Amino acid sequence: MLEIQEKFGTEGYEGLLAKHSNVVKLHITEAMDRGEAIGFIAYSYEGDHTVVYDMDDGGDLMLCDGLVRSVLFKSCLKGIGKAVFDMDESRLEKLRKLHFLLPGSNTAENIDSFMNGCEHCKSQKKENNG
Repeated sequence: MLEIQEKFGTEGYEGLLAKHSNVVKLHITEAMDRGEAIGFIAYSYEGDHTVVYDMDDGGDLMLCDGLVRSVLFKSCLKGIGKAVFDMDESRLEKLRKLHFLLPGSNTAENIDSFMNGCEHCKSQKKENNG
């Protein structure tokens, strides 16, 4: 069973920590399947925004979606309304394909509205079905 959970330590991510040594508190969330990490996302909370530095979804678009949504949801809970994706262009393109980012952008603005948009779609579907 797939679970997405924050890792409360940095074991196994030393290279990532070295690459982003300027980050005060790097958070890691992992996608776990049967006790094995099959993906991760690395991010930090920077006052009024969240910065996402790296991720590995093993090429699975749905896993990418789940990892990003988990970070955006946690950001919303902290009252943070913006996320900046400090990653290479190929990863940004995947996020644009999933509609997290607008074309040419690396910033998701008003993430609370984005996350609540799903609730709007669900209520529309209920109204149309019955």
